[in-house]
Amino acid sequence: MVLERLFGKGMKEIGEEEFIELDTESLDRKSERVPIKVDKIEDFSDSDRVQKQVREGSIVLVKIKSLREKDISELKRAIDKLRKTCIAINGDIAGIDEDWIVLTPSFAHIARM
Repeated sequence: MVLERLFGKGMKEIGEEEFIELDTESLDRKSERVPIKVDKIEDFSDSDRVQKQVREGSIVLVKIKSLREKDISELKRAIDKLRKTCIAINGDIAGIDEDWIVLTPSFAHIARM
């Protein structure tokens, strides 16, 4: 038998009674969906809301244009806070362009090109 050649002479034939049939129809398909949320930061305090969404497992696209135009130092503080959150939950954060950033939880990563 081929398995004996691969794994050694200790292999034996597996009978039908040694198999367990699994019911794959009962799996919940809704749990496979990942929410992608779009939000905006207009003030430093808005970063708390975005932070909560990422911790709950959502991928979040964040528009930062209005805060960037209003106060660049507050924007830097907000992004630093969100970056630290992503590091703590093993997530990822990246800028899309000057006006948007994206944050992901631990099960997703951003492919940078």
